[in-house]
Amino acid sequence: MTDRLSRAALVAVLAVLGFVVPAPAAVAATAATSCYGGAVTVHYGEVRDFGPYVTTSRCTDINMRMTGGDADFGWACVQFARADGCNYWTKIGRSWTTIATDVLNGTKFTVPNGVDLEGSSATFQIAF
Repeated sequence: MTDRLSRAALVAVLAVLGFVVPAPAAVAATAATSCYGGAVTVHYGEVRDFGPYVTTSRCTDINMRMTGGDADFGWACVQFARADGCNYWTKIGRSWTTIATDVLNGTKFTVPNGVDLEGSSATFQIAF
C-alpha cells in the first residue's frame, strides 16, 4: 500500500509542476507505434529469405503482417545468424503477429517465408 501511495504522491507532484504522466496503455501504444513505424516492406517471391536484418531498440520482438497480395495468409519463421534453423513457423495474416520474442538489440536474422498456395502473391511488413 505504501508503494501505491508513493506513486500517487509522485504523480500529483509532477502534475502540479506541469508534467504529463501518460497512462500505461498510452505508453504501450506509443511503443507499438514507434516499433511498427520502422517496419520494412518485402514482397514474397523476390528472394528466398527476407533479410538479413539486425534488430534495433525500436522493438523487443520481431513482428510481421501481410499488407497486400492475393494470398490468404503466409508462413514465416526467424533464423538467427548463429542458429542452424528456424525458431518456429508462424501463420501470418493481416494483423501484426509476433514471430520472435525478447530478441536482443543487434541480433542478425533472416526470415524464411512462404504463402498458403504456391503461385500466390503477398506483400509483408517486418518490424524489428
